[in-house]
Amino acid sequence: MSASGGNKAIIAAFSANLGIAITKFVAWGLSGSASMLAEGVHSVADSGNQLLLLVGGRRARKDADREHPFGYGRERYVYAFVVAIILFSVGGVFSIYEGINKLQHPHELTMWWLPIAVLAVAIVLESFSLRTAIAESNPLRGDRSWAQFVRRAKAPELPVVLLEDVAALLGLVFALLGVGLTVITGNPVFDAIGTLFIGTLLVVVAVILGIETKSLLVGEGATAEDRERIVAAITSGTEIEELIHIKTLYLGPEELLVAAKLGFPREATLDDVASGIDAIERRVRDAVPVARVLYFEPDIYRPDAVRRPAG
Repeated sequence: MSASGGNKAIIAAFSANLGIAITKFVAWGLSGSASMLAEGVHSVADSGNQLLLLVGGRRARKDADREHPFGYGRERYVYAFVVAIILFSVGGVFSIYEGINKLQHPHELTMWWLPIAVLAVAIVLESFSLRTAIAESNPLRGDRSWAQFVRRAKAPELPVVLLEDVAALLGLVFALLGVGLTVITGNPVFDAIGTLFIGTLLVVVAVILGIETKSLLVGEGATAEDRERIVAAITSGTEIEELIHIKTLYLGPEELLVAAKLGFPREATLDDVASGIDAIERRVRDAVPVARVLYFEPDIYRPDAVRRPAG
């Protein structure tokens, strides 16, 4: 994911959420709608999350040093994981608490038209934000489904923004239904139920984000497609007789480590090995540009020896 593309989607989401949050709180203060309060807190949480994503992207660009010789690329994963925690605690848990509280202590709506108007405008603004995120994601998504894109993306920003925008739109629909049914029936319980739906939605999205970013934090290897390209690049020349084994690991969204043991012929000289590794490195970087950190261990190819399979 290009930094500019990800930042464009994040900034669009942040701008929409910040303006919407202020409007929702004003509408809650005047109407007393629990759904509006839940949505206001949701928008504040989303705004803070987008700032965290921007900070994570900035910190990830720090140069490698002695304490972090492989750089700070995983900072983006850490901040995306923090986003999931905030969405769960601040957005989801608070909304569920507020919904339960309003079920126990119903509150009549005043100025009912105001929250409905705010929600309608918010749906339009969030739709623009989601459209921007979709437009920025489509070139990277390719022919994969949206679920596959979210699960396999190595850059966390766009999947996070996508899920947040989808959750925001669904939350607004829940709030609109809750407020609308309360106005129609005169029963404030529907407003509280809408708040509970919003909280449950945020908890579910937070759990999905947490699971996906945890996998990235633990360490994911290259995708099946990239691994095939790397193996083909290593074995397509005449330098080695066998690829003994290979391991890959993402050091950050745009930096892949590749380590492999290469079986050279017994008669290969040190010059042959050095020039062969140089040629293999060039082919691997041409095939998979994010494969920036390469460690190749030369070995003697012994076809009769027991070897670990490549993988």
